[in-house]
Amino acid sequence: MSRIPNIYLCGLIGTGKTTIGRALAEYLGRPFHDLDEVITAEAGADLHALVAAETWLGFRAREYETVKRFAAMPGVVIGLGGGTVRYAWNRDAIKGTGTIVLLTADIDVLAERASIAERPRVNQDTSQADDLKRIWEENKDTYLAAADHVYSTDAGKTVTQEVEEIAQLVGGPE
Repeated sequence: MSRIPNIYLCGLIGTGKTTIGRALAEYLGRPFHDLDEVITAEAGADLHALVAAETWLGFRAREYETVKRFAAMPGVVIGLGGGTVRYAWNRDAIKGTGTIVLLTADIDVLAERASIAERPRVNQDTSQADDLKRIWEENKDTYLAAADHVYSTDAGKTVTQEVEEIAQLVGGPE
C-alpha cells in the first residue's frame, strides 16, 4: 500500500496558506494542519510571546520538530509558516513526502493582509511591507526552488476558485 502524499502550502505571510489550506483540505476530504497554530498551541503562547521569549532561533527549533511530525503523516494538507522553506532542514524533512505549492501575491497586498494579524517582523524596525519585500528579495530563489507549483493568490478569484485550481495542480480530488 502506497503512502498518500501530503500537500504543503508555503509562501510569505498573507499569501493565504491557512485560508486556502483549510478550504483545500475540506474540498479534498483531508485533514488540515497549520504549522504556526500547532506550534503556538503546544507552546501555550502566541507567536509574539514565543518569539520574544525564545527568539527566532528557538521558534525555528520548535518549527523543525513540528515539520518532522507533519512529514510523517500521510495525506494531510499543511499550511507551513511563512519562513519554513527558507531553512534546508525543513525542506529536507518534507522532501519526498508530498507536493509543495508556493502561494504568491504582490508585496503591497501581502502587507495589507498581514497587517490585520500584525505578525512579528523578521527585520526589526521596518514596516510590514519593507520586511516582506526584504524577505522575498533575499529568499525568492529558495522559495521557488522548494516549490513544485507556484500559484498567485492576488488575481481577484474567490477562495473556492483558488482551491479548485490548486486541487487540479496537485492531482485533483481523490
